[in-house]
Amino acid sequence: MTQFVLVYGDDRISYQVAYDDARTSRVAIHVNPDGSVSVDAPKGFDDSTIKSAVQKRAKWVANHVKDARERYAHVRPKEYVSGEQVLYLGRRYMLKVIPVTGKPTAVRLIGNRLEVQSATGTPDDMRGRVRAWYRVKGRDYLARRIDSLSRSLPWVTSPPPFRLLEMSSQWGSCSPTGEVILNPHLIKAPRACIDYVLVHELAHLKHHDHSTEFWRLIDAHAGDWRKAKHHLDGLVELLINE
Repeated sequence: MTQFVLVYGDDRISYQVAYDDARTSRVAIHVNPDGSVSVDAPKGFDDSTIKSAVQKRAKWVANHVKDARERYAHVRPKEYVSGEQVLYLGRRYMLKVIPVTGKPTAVRLIGNRLEVQSATGTPDDMRGRVRAWYRVKGRDYLARRIDSLSRSLPWVTSPPPFRLLEMSSQWGSCSPTGEVILNPHLIKAPRACIDYVLVHELAHLKHHDHSTEFWRLIDAHAGDWRKAKHHLDGLVELLINE
């Protein structure tokens, strides 16, 4: 990764450049949901060529970064107290903190409540228990969906290995060896949004770039993916808020 700075008026916007062997003709600029900027460039491009390409789209980049940062501005960190809302598979549940004197039992989703026992009731303890619950639920649900989608997608011969990794600007990625990496916060999103991310990453098993052929594959197998992506982008500040 190489880091540069885009200057647009009074804005100074840093961006990271990743060099992609499969890309041959031009750079691809991504403004991520958290306002960070990343650029994919052909391996042979020099720094001046990349900077020039990004500078030509400076207004577009600056406007999208501003929009992303404004979405984050109003989000308050969670306090992990009874009555707060938590998200799971796109639905909202009420957090119920249950003080106990002994060893807490497992976190339980009952009706419209997420019940969490705690011996201390501190935000750190509650956060840790809720995060652990999300990871278990995410691991199990995502494994089932990857298995199901792998059987329906003609280019996937068997479900790929996957693991969870918290990422600040990505919902998922697919390594050159075919391992799918997913953000555990994804389990909070609606099912249609999760399936879009999974099909997107599974499509990288066939096309390791974002070429025209890649997006044709997404169009053919991800249904109304644009609606799901737009919905997911609009929820990002809520989904990763802790």
